[in-house]
Amino acid sequence: MTDRKAQLAANLARVEERISSACAAAGRARDEVTLIVVTKTYPASDVRALYDLGVRHVAENRDQDAAPKASACADLPLTWHFVGQLQTNKVRSVTSYADVVQSVDRARLVTALSSAAVRAERELGCLIQIALDAESGERGERGGVAPDGVAELAAAVDAADGLRLDGLMTVAPLAGPFAGRQRAAFDRLVEISSRLRVGHPAASMVSAGMSGDLEDAVAAGATHVRVGTAVLGDRPRLG
Repeated sequence: MTDRKAQLAANLARVEERISSACAAAGRARDEVTLIVVTKTYPASDVRALYDLGVRHVAENRDQDAAPKASACADLPLTWHFVGQLQTNKVRSVTSYADVVQSVDRARLVTALSSAAVRAERELGCLIQIALDAESGERGERGGVAPDGVAELAAAVDAADGLRLDGLMTVAPLAGPFAGRQRAAFDRLVEISSRLRVGHPAASMVSAGMSGDLEDAVAAGATHVRVGTAVLGDRPRLG
């Protein structure tokens, strides 16, 4: 095992212990929570090492990094998640490799994703990104639709050809009433998810929590946590 792979294995083991402990504390089964490793800015060689170590879900937030990396790892049966703010001019590229787009936050993006998915003859999973720092009708500082816009956007995804409504995502906000209150933010996300599933029972995915707050996300009921630094560590980034 290379030094880098050994480092990743040790980091993964620590993250696994954190998730397992958080599940136990919340009275949840470990298999209720899926780890997504956010590999943004790290090379394809790390993705391959992570695959060898058992990781099956990876995430990216910039198409210019993700597209070549996904191509280099196309032989691996990975589930690729796109988690960054997505411009419509990048949709066609992202749709070529992503299995799930977690950052759907406006109707125009839904239309673009649908057209690209149909053209590529693919079904693309979509999460509505909620901005808990956004006022009604606005988008958040880090993307996302205000909570009162979720129902309309979810209906648009559900009705769009080539798209599948999988659930909701949020990033703990840096401003607003939930700033510094990660557990409260994630509790709010789960509340919104419960309401969404009344009309869309298959939209059961709740993506929340990162390296610093995954325990709060698991305690609140997240089904997926997105962990980057705690697994990959600090090392030279791609240009």
